[in-house]
Amino acid sequence: MLAFDTSGPWCSAALCLDGAIRHRHHIDMARGQAEALMPMLGAVLAADGAGWSDLGAIAVGVGPGNFTGIRISVAAARGLALGLTCPAIGVSLFEVLGDTVAPADGGAKLCSIQAPRGLAYVQLLRDGAPEGPPQLIDPSAPPPGLALTGAMQVIGHRAEEVARPFGLRWIDAAPADIAARIALVAARRLHSGARQAERPAPLYVRPADAAPPREAPVPILP
Repeated sequence: MLAFDTSGPWCSAALCLDGAIRHRHHIDMARGQAEALMPMLGAVLAADGAGWSDLGAIAVGVGPGNFTGIRISVAAARGLALGLTCPAIGVSLFEVLGDTVAPADGGAKLCSIQAPRGLAYVQLLRDGAPEGPPQLIDPSAPPPGLALTGAMQVIGHRAEEVARPFGLRWIDAAPADIAARIALVAARRLHSGARQAERPAPLYVRPADAAPPREAPVPILP
């Protein structure tokens, strides 16, 4: 399985075989992921003496994060899966964070990912699987509608602030070893047979910042 992610200021890839990570590569970069991704994937495969035809599955990070970055990797994953006739599995950064802090331990965790403008993306995971849609919140004033209980734990960005009003345990953390975690989460999902039919799709929690141009469109000549 080849896993990769460009949802943030990075380009990250990993190769997984039988549930073990064989090779990984990660570069922090604010831009240029579209140009860097395919050469990085080729290098990760070559490091193991493998080729594209050896792949049995593709795993990709679907966000939340940078709009353009998410589209780059998701489009690449869907194209590769189509060309190689293999499954493609989308894994969110919430799942990566949950696996980073407490791999496969089960239980309920509210995962918090840093968002622009001092906000946070949050989603509840139960037994490692998403439960309910993700939300965009202000960590300094978490909405009562989160309905968190004492049996849960908040992990991730500004976790203490989110957990305090609900009296919950918390762990301050960030997603780490991203592509490798994506591969391991996807491998477990494939092994269990769960959600294999879904094609990866970008996980957008907030609307795009881009606005349509104010100028009138150029007329199309007959």
